[in-house]
Amino acid sequence: MSGAGAPNAAETIDGSGLRVVIVAGTWHEEITNGLIAGAQRTLDASGASYSLVRVPGSFELPVVSKAALEAGADAVVALGVIIRGGTPHFEYVSAAATDGLTRVALDTGKPVGFGVLTLDDEQQGLDRAGLPGSKEDKGEEAAHAALTTALTLRELRG
Repeated sequence: MSGAGAPNAAETIDGSGLRVVIVAGTWHEEITNGLIAGAQRTLDASGASYSLVRVPGSFELPVVSKAALEAGADAVVALGVIIRGGTPHFEYVSAAATDGLTRVALDTGKPVGFGVLTLDDEQQGLDRAGLPGSKEDKGEEAAHAALTTALTLRELRG
């Protein structure tokens, strides 16, 4: 796990007037709840309005993220946890979530903060979940990216 060179996601952004939807899977509850809490802290500090939608797993993140953006959200923060097992399932779900969320952002022209953790083991997730003792807060980082990108797009589009 690197983290070296990461932008300062703790910097407060003025997200007033932005509508954001956090879309989060339900697998690996402790890690996912940590990611959600980090995203919520960042969104609260920004002044953006937000809601939380839960989906069964990371595979479902793209379709629900697209629906949220089409329903008027300015940005989505997609959060999920995929832990490698002994079958190719990990690769399929990871690729589907990543490719699907990229497509959602491009098709809608709206940002998707990517907070899908692809892990070799549970400890890597605990280290990134923004929990007490975690080294990183990927929920915070994903929310920061979504807010920053939404504001950049707003400025570019006038």
